[in-house]
Amino acid sequence: MPNFCAAPNCTRKSTQSDLAFFRFPRDPERCRIWVENCRRADLEAKTSDQLNKHYRLCAKHFDPAMVCKTSPYRTVLKDTAIPTIFDLTSHLKNPHTRHRKRIKELTEEDIRKIKERRLASSVEQLASKKDAAEDGTTTNEDEPQLSTEEKAFREYLRSLFEVVVMFGKQSIPLAAVKASEAELKSDNFQALLDYRMNAGDEALKKRFEATAVNSEYLSANQQSQLLDVCENTVREEMLMEVRESRFFSLVTGDLVEFANEKHLPLFLRFVNQQNVLREEFLDFVPFDGDEPALVERLEAQLTDRWGLSMEDCRGQAHKATGISTTKMKAVAVLLMEKYPLALHMACSHMALNIHLANSLPFPNVQVVMETLRRIGAFFKSQLTQDELENAVSTHYQKNEEKGAALIQACGPGWTEQHSVFDVLLDMLPPLLLCMNSIRDNEDRKFAAFVVADAYSIAETLADFEIIVTIVILKNVLTFTRAFGRNLQGETLDVFFAANSLTAVLHSLNEVNDNIDVYHEFWYEEAVSVATVMEIPVKVPRLFLRKQRAADVGEIQAEPYFKEYVTMPVIHGIMQEVEDMFSETNLKALKCLSLVPAVMGQMKFNTTEENYADVYRNDLPNPDTLPAELHCWRIKWKHRGKEVRLPTTIHETLQLPDVKFFPNVNSFLKVLSTLPVLKLEDNKSDTASGRLQAYLDSMPAQQWNKSLAMLNVNTHVKHDLDVMVDKYSGTGYSSDCSRGQLLCCD
Repeated sequence: MPNFCAAPNCTRKSTQSDLAFFRFPRDPERCRIWVENCRRADLEAKTSDQLNKHYRLCAKHFDPAMVCKTSPYRTVLKDTAIPTIFDLTSHLKNPHTRHRKRIKELTEEDIRKIKERRLASSVEQLASKKDAAEDGTTTNEDEPQLSTEEKAFREYLRSLFEVVVMFGKQSIPLAAVKASEAELKSDNFQALLDYRMNAGDEALKKRFEATAVNSEYLSANQQSQLLDVCENTVREEMLMEVRESRFFSLVTGDLVEFANEKHLPLFLRFVNQQNVLREEFLDFVPFDGDEPALVERLEAQLTDRWGLSMEDCRGQAHKATGISTTKMKAVAVLLMEKYPLALHMACSHMALNIHLANSLPFPNVQVVMETLRRIGAFFKSQLTQDELENAVSTHYQKNEEKGAALIQACGPGWTEQHSVFDVLLDMLPPLLLCMNSIRDNEDRKFAAFVVADAYSIAETLADFEIIVTIVILKNVLTFTRAFGRNLQGETLDVFFAANSLTAVLHSLNEVNDNIDVYHEFWYEEAVSVATVMEIPVKVPRLFLRKQRAADVGEIQAEPYFKEYVTMPVIHGIMQEVEDMFSETNLKALKCLSLVPAVMGQMKFNTTEENYADVYRNDLPNPDTLPAELHCWRIKWKHRGKEVRLPTTIHETLQLPDVKFFPNVNSFLKVLSTLPVLKLEDNKSDTASGRLQAYLDSMPAQQWNKSLAMLNVNTHVKHDLDVMVDKYSGTGYSSDCSRGQLLCCD
């Protein structure tokens, strides 16, 4: 991730050259002078710690005499360095360009104070040069070189960080698993350090040559400190880009458990300076406490620790499952109450029908959804998948065409598709047949834990209440299936989906108004499936026991399932759709008509002005929006025949002349961050996918939050020298003197 210069009219970033970038000083007085010289009014309200953490100036703004190279890869500033070289006028040549780094207008009093300070600084520098000349040195020389011991210590740290980064990139746990209770395999970290020393790493060899035999090179606490520095360095690189982009959306994933504590994976979605949509994994947030406590924790993470503003959050999506769903829905509501533009939307990584089913808090629905997840995991191995395909072929041997279609449909990831409940209902008989076959395990080809899983899944599927629930979910969610598929489609599909919601709600209301008729058909379908599977049709045993305890007369199965399954499901789905696609959400999605291909499909008769009030405060020149939109439509309506209309937000933002439409440009960037829109450039490689791959690659007891962060973000710049600086400049090594970071017996 590049560093960006905070100076006005400076667009330099670290990826464009070997130019050094320097943090604002922690010293409040020096930091204040840096800010004054920058003429950035927006930085004056920030503390020196915030500025030091989040902002940098490139070397071009300092007198060359103030910049010193201490090594081929290390550049530092002198302690008294003040930035004095700034371009404060070039923006005047292009008054139509928007500058977020606005230049402060100086009063006469400000100018007088600056002149006095510069005069004093000049006198001080002259005196410094005179003293240096008398001592036979010059101020143009580099800073005094580090001592031999300090150099050795830095090289040693650099080697350690290089090892830690490699562990993260290669998804290697720090410690190996136990071979037995009496024997512990060699620590991976120590083993790799041994290898590096044997391969000629002199910095490590010198450090450990006096280490006692059979002692650890580094304690678990010191390893944790190294990991913290690596993790924070990588995160800061990404946060720099988020701050530059300003607007972002918040996305959370399925809960992950570390050391018996549940954590919420946290992703940020933003458009970077190259106008590319990104969604990056930033951290794990503890999931304990009630909803207000979790909201407060999220806010503190984003604002206090990361220097972002929740006022710039434009969307939120929570990929929750199981009992965490209700909690995350409450969190979304609380966040929207405080930040109305943090729109709660469906996540682009999850099919809408699965999200809607997950959102229903009813135990029978949650059992179905958990069983789906277990089925998806169960058939990841080729052995179990082959058994399933054999079961499908056997069950549908009289209808080979349908059997072949089902085998095609139940490939990898079928439990996460929009039509999952349709496929699941057709798959129920062969699924039960497959599970029973694995339970019998006549050929002894399945492990004991696989047999146990098959037994548990078979018991769940052989329950009539579960069959009824699947049938009801399949039929109710038929009305939202096409809508949800369009939401994850191309930009034009999303735009039409936003305009079709009224029809979806109308269909659901029609079902609700005629629930007796629909339930009768659906119940008969469930009975038919149960008959094929030889499952008795009955009311759940637990409910019957409660009825007997209350001395209530016998209840019939059909009215029971209507009252306790069909009606709650239809009401819950309707409410969730209305909540997730509120008027504000739809206004935002209808603004996708700014994309030229959508405009063309609408015969250039679009009315974005009607929805622009949602993001009016985010635009650089809102008063000129109507005129600019008119010019935008005319530009594409009267284009040349050889000009193709861009079909996505990404394509549109990459156009060289979009900068001449600043309001449209800003509009598209904000829209792009909405979590319901798919990641156009990263279809097969998302941060959530990389995180899941890390979690799947090793046993749960070896998961490590910091290594997960490094593994998911291997594409981020890993600056070892910055890590060394951070470690050396913190309290990590305060418990042992410099050069004493040695072994722990």
